[in-house]
Amino acid sequence: MTDSSSSDWSPADNPYAIAVSQAQLWRDVVVLTVHRMRDKDDDRVMWSSRQLDAHVLVVTLQQLLTAEQLEQAALTALATDPAVGATLAAARQRFEDALPGIKYMRNALMHFDAWSQGMGHGPQKQRQQAGDTLREIARDFSHFGYDPTAGTVELGPYTIEIDVAARAAVELARAINLAAHEVDKASVAQLRAKTIEALTDAGIPHNATGQVLRVSPGNDLRVWLSFWPDTGVEEQNLRTLAEQIESALADAGLHLESINLAEHLETTERLVRRESLRVAEGTS
Repeated sequence: MTDSSSSDWSPADNPYAIAVSQAQLWRDVVVLTVHRMRDKDDDRVMWSSRQLDAHVLVVTLQQLLTAEQLEQAALTALATDPAVGATLAAARQRFEDALPGIKYMRNALMHFDAWSQGMGHGPQKQRQQAGDTLREIARDFSHFGYDPTAGTVELGPYTIEIDVAARAAVELARAINLAAHEVDKASVAQLRAKTIEALTDAGIPHNATGQVLRVSPGNDLRVWLSFWPDTGVEEQNLRTLAEQIESALADAGLHLESINLAEHLETTERLVRRESLRVAEGTS
């Protein structure tokens, strides 16, 4: 993810990460809702609280599909390996197979004004085109409710199991996170290549036997730059090298950041002290 100041932050900068956070949020709403539906009714409301939660469950499950769509759009925009999107699409298909008709159940709830008259889209539109009356169509896509004995939610011809819904939500959220992880890996690889190029162009040796400077492989989804300990290089020479490194990275549109906020030190001083600093895009 691109580092930026909080005042300049925008969710539009990283939609693939927003998809992950939204998927995790709605996953937990699903899991919590299923737990509530397994409990007794809450008598603080006039309606059956479990029937109310059935509405929440259906709408929330569709939100996970929206998060998957956002992730797919971000993968396309970032020109990610098509295999990543294909793997995520397969996870979406498993989700939909486990919860047949979830899209239409959600639409029936959200657009009850049209569906209660038999005038909804999708399957109701198909019935209209087949010549069925609006009254018949509305009747066949009604009777929404939760059966606590069976652990199912039904609407017309559609039925989902709430325990299956919880598992499906967890699995799709995980798939969205894994897809975003692939984006992060690709981004870090690009950042590391850019860092290596900047250092090489400036004639600054690194990562070779006997060299002072090391650049991390990026396995933790970050690129770290630091001096090897006990190199025997005099402090003044380290300071000169640190300044050269800062200049080379700045010319490439990069800078170094510290995770140690307790001490207010210049980047050069941190390098000389052999602190590991994170490479980031942009100017410091």
